[in-house]
Amino acid sequence: MALYLKAAEITEKVEGKQGALKTLVYDSQFKNIKQLFALVCETQKFSSVLQEIIESTKLLRHTKLKMPLAKVLVYDLLIGQGLKCGGSWKAMMMKHRSRLQAELARMKVKQKVSRNEDLLPCSVKHPAGDQLPRYVRVNTLKTTVEDVVDYLKRDGFSYLGKASRLEDLSLKDRYFLSDLHLPELLVFSPKTDFHDHFLYKAGHIVLQDKASCLPAHLLSPPPGSHIIDACAAPGNKTSQLAAIMKNKGRLFAFDLDGKRLATMSTLLLRAGVTCQQLANQDFLKVDPDNPQYKDVEYILLDPSCSGSGMVCLQDNTSADQEKEQARLASLASFQLRCLNHALRFPSLKRLVYSTCSIHKQENEEVVAACLQQNPGFRLVPLLAEWPERGLEPLPQCLRASTAKTLTHGFFVALLEKHSEPGNTKQELAVQISGPEVKPSNLPSSEKRPAASEEDCEASETEDRPTPVGGQTGSKPNNKKRRKRKKKKKGAETAE
Repeated sequence: MALYLKAAEITEKVEGKQGALKTLVYDSQFKNIKQLFALVCETQKFSSVLQEIIESTKLLRHTKLKMPLAKVLVYDLLIGQGLKCGGSWKAMMMKHRSRLQAELARMKVKQKVSRNEDLLPCSVKHPAGDQLPRYVRVNTLKTTVEDVVDYLKRDGFSYLGKASRLEDLSLKDRYFLSDLHLPELLVFSPKTDFHDHFLYKAGHIVLQDKASCLPAHLLSPPPGSHIIDACAAPGNKTSQLAAIMKNKGRLFAFDLDGKRLATMSTLLLRAGVTCQQLANQDFLKVDPDNPQYKDVEYILLDPSCSGSGMVCLQDNTSADQEKEQARLASLASFQLRCLNHALRFPSLKRLVYSTCSIHKQENEEVVAACLQQNPGFRLVPLLAEWPERGLEPLPQCLRASTAKTLTHGFFVALLEKHSEPGNTKQELAVQISGPEVKPSNLPSSEKRPAASEEDCEASETEDRPTPVGGQTGSKPNNKKRRKRKKKKKGAETAE
């Protein structure tokens, strides 16, 4: 019974994009890891088939089971080695076995196949994830890249130096190299497993896809910064931010899911993170004007998304397009709300927005809408050498994919605060007229190091050009002319 409960828990997390399957299994500390891993892997593999059987037979309504638990039980009953539990659960499942078997047989007849494996989508039969390199991020809070490389060489791995092109990342056996874009990232052959390795268990390395490392790397907050990780769990990006800022400063991390936050706390402890302040809170309800966030200058926003870029969640099953579009529209609306909310923090300088989605609706369209609503921010062009760019008209952003970057599907945009839109004309005027104006003649507002809001409004009024035909500003000029004439006459009389 414990096996199925734990398998259902991990299945739910994997499908909810709360972590990698293998990492979740090995972190569960279940007594029979291999048995648990096999059950979760196979359940995940047949997930779409199992869901169709469960929905067609209305099993959830008859048994009051939740979908993740129903999947693992139905898998073992119909496809696996048979149920490994007794008592009420076994009796309940045996009661419905004939209906479940009949539905499986009907699916095979309909698709004209004889084996269970032939029911699987093509993407599951030949998963792209099996061809992706194994990426390992060195946790610089506990060690250095050089020390990890030396340790691995002594452990039987062969180091090939730094990659110079994307093709170099296609590795075999126990060869590895340093990534060509991210200095703390090491690259191994696809099947390399580190879950039982000392470096992983000690928190010296983090198993993290290369695309997932991009947001924190591009945000690059300096040590001592105040940062917000808005939708933080499961915590790999949070630990990477802490490493970049050398554990100096304050790292506010929010997540609405208490269980995910608890898992994240364990991960951060293993990684040696000490600058974090975790909060089980909805980021949209965080007050930007709260004094404790007055010094927040950097935000990483990786909100809930469709997960369509995650190789393990991709399949070719024909979904209801109308429902899918409605789901994407709902997600995009939520993502835009999060982005607009994040830009309200008063001291914010830079924000990274990222998703593990391949849909333009969740990526470029959200960013474009946000920029239109927030003219005080602009996009920063990212990594000129990166092989895949954002879709037009936002090539400043980055995209990632299995085909072009050998990673999971991903999207990253970096927004930067620039001059207030209301002051743009004033600044341009000063720049244009600069060479002709002596420093002593600059308006007093230009000399103040820190003008108040009221002062800024006043200076804008003073610097505004006088309307044609207006009298304001003409009187001081006439007085000056009269004074100069009087002085000239006085000089002539003296002569």
